[in-house]
Amino acid sequence: MANWRMPPEWAAQDWLWIGFPHDPVEWPEALPRAQEQIAAFASAVAETGQEVRLIVRDAANEARARQLASAAVRLERRTYGDVWLRDTGPLVLTDGAGGRKAMRFGFNGWGGKFEMEGDQTIGAEIARDAGLEIETADWILEGGAIDGDGTGTVVTTEQCLLNPNRNPSLSREDIEMRLCRDLGFGRVVWLGDGLLGDHTDGHVDNLARFVGPGRIAIPRGTGADDPNAAIYADAARRARDAGLEVALMPSPGLVSAGDEAEPASYMNFTITTHMVAVPIFGSDHDEAAVATVKELFPDRVVKGLPADAVLAGGGGFHCASQQMPSA
Repeated sequence: MANWRMPPEWAAQDWLWIGFPHDPVEWPEALPRAQEQIAAFASAVAETGQEVRLIVRDAANEARARQLASAAVRLERRTYGDVWLRDTGPLVLTDGAGGRKAMRFGFNGWGGKFEMEGDQTIGAEIARDAGLEIETADWILEGGAIDGDGTGTVVTTEQCLLNPNRNPSLSREDIEMRLCRDLGFGRVVWLGDGLLGDHTDGHVDNLARFVGPGRIAIPRGTGADDPNAAIYADAARRARDAGLEVALMPSPGLVSAGDEAEPASYMNFTITTHMVAVPIFGSDHDEAAVATVKELFPDRVVKGLPADAVLAGGGGFHCASQQMPSA
């Protein structure tokens, strides 16, 4: 029987899918800059030698992407709504013997908040066109809600996976069983709440990320007005109680749009085969955050890339991307 597992993000990748912003409703004033920032992210990854497949919506969107992105970036025209392929794309498992398959889950627009044409189908479409066998699970899950360390441990948040707007009939034990059954995990570490203002109901990829087996990076509050300081401290305590080694990261501090605190997070970094792309926001803490990630990934190039306009649409580089692990 095949031993299917979801590899950690730092495992070798064949390519990275990235969604390209197209919807002026989602980015009412920031669409051109969001496109520039996603194109810069795609180009930075492609220029390390890794294949990038930038998903574009239509002819005009494709022309804009081609204008902005490196010639090394491959464009694929698809029907999709949101660019957040971490959540709508396939989660690719490997069996350790050269096999790969795509796991697909139900998707309901992050609990019924944002439902757009193509978001139900884009994951299966790109998986099928990549030649992957597709298996569909019987529950709702977004890829940004989980993070694994390659040894069988997965981390998530109670705020998201236990939210009644996803799987109201499933208990904590039911969800743990499904994470193990469908993605090959053996142990679930539960953190509490995610960031304030996060419309995903607290995805863990904005809060805590594995950076090695049994080792997890979590922000610490910076500044007296950091709106998430207590959330970070609670996450670090829970992680340590679960026996994980915690590497503390700076947070961006308070990043606001008008009177609202934005869910800005350096934790939404993307690990690729040769580099780590860290979102930065023009905060005083950007430089320290990038330096910390360099210490955590000494074997990779680490780049801080502006992501404030991407954030205006509700996510970051990790949210907008999904890797194809090497078999």
